[in-house]
Amino acid sequence: MEFFSQLPILTSFALTLMLTLVLPSLMERIRLPRPVGYILAGIILGPNMLSILNPDGKIVGFFAELGKLLLMFFAGFEVNIAQFNKARHKAATFGLLTFACPFALAVTLAALLGYSPNASAVIGAILASHTLLGLPIVKQEGLLGQEATVVAVGATLFTDMLSILVLALCVPIHVRGFDPLGMLILLGWLAIYVPGVVVGLSWFVERLLAAFGTTRVSSALIMLLVMAISAQMAEWIGMEGIIGAFLAGVALKRAFGEIKGDDSLEIMSQALFIPVFFITAGFLVDFKVFFATLRDQPLLVVGVLAALFGGKWLAAETTGWLFGYRRAERNLMFGLTVPQVAATLAVALVAYSTKNAAGQRLIDHPMLNATVVLVIVSSIVGLMLTAHAARQLDHMDSKSNQASPGRS
Repeated sequence: MEFFSQLPILTSFALTLMLTLVLPSLMERIRLPRPVGYILAGIILGPNMLSILNPDGKIVGFFAELGKLLLMFFAGFEVNIAQFNKARHKAATFGLLTFACPFALAVTLAALLGYSPNASAVIGAILASHTLLGLPIVKQEGLLGQEATVVAVGATLFTDMLSILVLALCVPIHVRGFDPLGMLILLGWLAIYVPGVVVGLSWFVERLLAAFGTTRVSSALIMLLVMAISAQMAEWIGMEGIIGAFLAGVALKRAFGEIKGDDSLEIMSQALFIPVFFITAGFLVDFKVFFATLRDQPLLVVGVLAALFGGKWLAAETTGWLFGYRRAERNLMFGLTVPQVAATLAVALVAYSTKNAAGQRLIDHPMLNATVVLVIVSSIVGLMLTAHAARQLDHMDSKSNQASPGRS
């Protein structure tokens, strides 16, 4: 594969664009979600097959990081503020449940496998978060305004924040021991940060819009600026940047109000940056590691997958039962919260690289390998579940709309 690694950069770029055009379209023809095609492109282009793209390259890394932030940013920007305000208690309930159920199952599994309480908590945090990989599918079906979607998107804010918070508390405990002051400081910053971004950045964006207008160029630059500021502020206080990006989207939505923002940035994001983020997820697929982990640690891998799917399903079913959601809506919430990529990898990689004075890692290599398997399986299965549920819900709504004129 050395030949492919020596290709000129424009040739590599052209091959990447070709695969990101062909494979997602092929996936759609066989009724699989488009992001599965991007992940497959990452497997082909990555270091474990053709090595056309360098996972450690600065350009690829920057595009992937920007794509991850933009994915969360547009998730926040697409939130209907009025609907979210009506459903915020439901989103908080679902967020807590979809964090607590897999967290409890994972902590129990880790304890049974001999992990320390601190490591068990981190493993629980790894499984408790989720990434909204299926959001483009929901948008394509025109279901972003559905309350089930709004609740699932809002729940992401809670799960990712809680997961990163658990990591932020466990890392210093592993390195230095329990530090109650550090915990209070982090909680204090969090209490200031969330309302500060949503309210403060909304005010800031309103001033920018008044000064520079809502032209195509100024709108795109304001969006990128606000997203970068919010994400960087989140990292400064020890949180993950994706939380800041999501909150920045909410803040911009509040600031724009009824003004229709320009969609050129979203088009570029969907065409380039977000696909590159999915492609880099495909880089993680090392079939030697994949099958070796399945062979050597079957109980760990099966247990992790069971804890994830069981916990997320239980949370969706419980929330649906509490609030009277239809089966298709519960399935949509379940499918959206299954994929584990952004926050999951962030927590796992930070935990793996954290060592104490004795040189012991917070989580070991088998758990890191199990996380890679988790990312692969949950991404593909979660996207398929989301696509199936979205088609179900769209079909049900279409039938309901056709029947309503007759009843009137």
